[in-house]
Amino acid sequence: MATLRDIKRRMAAVASTAKITQAMRMVSSAKLKRAQDAILNARPYSMLLKTNLEKLIDSVGDDYFHPLLEKREKIENICLVVITSDRGLCGSFNSNLIRFVSRYIETELIKNYPNAKLSMIRIGKRGISGIKLQNINYLKNISGISGRIDYSVIDELAKILIDGYIEKKFDKVIFFFNEFKNILIQVPKSFNFLPFEKQSTVESYFKGKAKEFETKQEAKKEKNLLYIFEPDPKSILDNLIPLYVKNQILRILLESNAAEHAARRMAMENATNNAKDLMRHLELVYNKERQASITKEMLEIVSGANALKSQ
Repeated sequence: MATLRDIKRRMAAVASTAKITQAMRMVSSAKLKRAQDAILNARPYSMLLKTNLEKLIDSVGDDYFHPLLEKREKIENICLVVITSDRGLCGSFNSNLIRFVSRYIETELIKNYPNAKLSMIRIGKRGISGIKLQNINYLKNISGISGRIDYSVIDELAKILIDGYIEKKFDKVIFFFNEFKNILIQVPKSFNFLPFEKQSTVESYFKGKAKEFETKQEAKKEKNLLYIFEPDPKSILDNLIPLYVKNQILRILLESNAAEHAARRMAMENATNNAKDLMRHLELVYNKERQASITKEMLEIVSGANALKSQ
């Protein structure tokens, strides 16, 4: 049975833990505000860039060819890019994504592309240490960018993916990350990154957003837009498509960054609340033990006094 001294030591330890988790919650809240503003500002630009790119491709017609638009009938090599965090203490943020990737490989990729070779780029220390699947070629590990966006890493990653797809090292590129819904909800997502798809899952991010970014069915059917391009549309597309690739990498990293801070904030808030609940429980236990100790001492005093009287 724990003594009063043991209970007091445990109460002090829990109180210290509560202060730490409370401080981490406040730090995560401040970082979350900046990360949330960043992704909310990036989404409209990303959607508008994608919409204009689709319209420009339609206006050029079938005469234009770009290797990143090529859809290959036979998928022999698939590259997976998994984005996790560098630090822990963010609840099930990383474990949910790792389970989602494993399940996606088993139910989607192996089923639909049984002969395809899988390669993976792991971003984040938690993914590097947590993802150890068999029969996968791990091309590159990237760490140290969780919580801050390093544009040199974006350029490096874009070069690897673009060159790999053009040189036919990859026939398909898929990103896995946590999508930021709100402070309470972060959802593991897969995104078909390459080849470029007009009807992409990226549109799901903007449902219910501003009406100016909603694409109407009639607008999609327009082929010849009355725009004057300088230089010619094909030259614009040659520069716009790589820009779109880098922009999508940036948007996905911002999504994961905001989701990470939201998950850590909620995890630290839950930890703080649990510590406070434990403190209240320990206080009750301490008071009961103290009361029992006082009662025992009083009984010993009364018993001693009665013994003296009887002599």
